[in-house]
Amino acid sequence: MNFNEYADQELLTLDLARILARDLRNHLKHNERVTFAVPGGRTPVDVFEELSAVHIEWERVDVILTDERWLPETHPRSNAGLIRRHLLKDAAAAARFHPYWRADREPEAAVGDLALEISPLLPIEVLLLGMGEDLHIASLFPDAENIRAALAPDAPVLMVMHPPSQPEPRVTLTAPVLADAYNIHLAITGESKRAALGRAEESGDPAFAPVLAVLDEAEVYWAP
Repeated sequence: MNFNEYADQELLTLDLARILARDLRNHLKHNERVTFAVPGGRTPVDVFEELSAVHIEWERVDVILTDERWLPETHPRSNAGLIRRHLLKDAAAAARFHPYWRADREPEAAVGDLALEISPLLPIEVLLLGMGEDLHIASLFPDAENIRAALAPDAPVLMVMHPPSQPEPRVTLTAPVLADAYNIHLAITGESKRAALGRAEESGDPAFAPVLAVLDEAEVYWAP
């Protein structure tokens, strides 16, 4: 882990957007297409707003979600809806987006076809993650019944999670897919999440602290 500390969230936002753009450009020099995996949540919204205006070859970028709540894009909790509002506009509107939610199927019925769609886009070149105070990343929640299966080296590309702490089912990239990304960026804010990161390192147990699945290789960005 490389820990980057900022005086405030605005500085974090500007620098992280610059770094993500740099990484995408670097990979585009060597690949016909590049996969950019992004989370939902509040923390990355300002980063997406900055990044959406950056002029790179977005038409060669595939944007995928680290995870999704099984909700339509019109729902305020939809990650796909958030990505469309805050990232896939202006210059970044040219990117190719791969949402997960399917109106006609439950997640268990859709996850196999979704994995077939996502697998050719792997490994992820640039990965952005957030982290909850419960130490979850993507939808790898420590209270999910199948968390150890989602952390296992032989986990499938995507899994359905039903964390008791969450109001809806989730579809998530699994730990080995996230950990296999070339550039892993983890953005967190606030003293409580910094303290939570310390608890994760002390625990050493990814089932208790799923963030440990990527932490060794991650660039971490923190602001109060």
